[in-house]
Amino acid sequence: MLTLTENANTIAATIVAQQSTTPDAGLRIHSSGTETEPRFAVTVAPTPEPGDSIIGDEEIRVFLEKVAADALDDKVLDASVDEQGAVSFSLLPQPA
Repeated sequence: MLTLTENANTIAATIVAQQSTTPDAGLRIHSSGTETEPRFAVTVAPTPEPGDSIIGDEEIRVFLEKVAADALDDKVLDASVDEQGAVSFSLLPQPA
């Protein structure tokens, strides 16, 4: 199952809080590429879509579309904010 670093958890929670007032809102990760060139998009969603997996805790909920959940099952999501305030997410392998 995808896990989040502490940084990703904090940044994702901040983004969701800034962009939604819905108590069930979360960060949604869905596939946006092809099988040969996988890409993922991250958006704030008021609720999960039908079929989404839900991970997270009391601080942040992450909704994973089925294709994304399968592809990211063995990954760790990290996040950082640069000096201009831009957020970037990166995927890392889970420790063995």
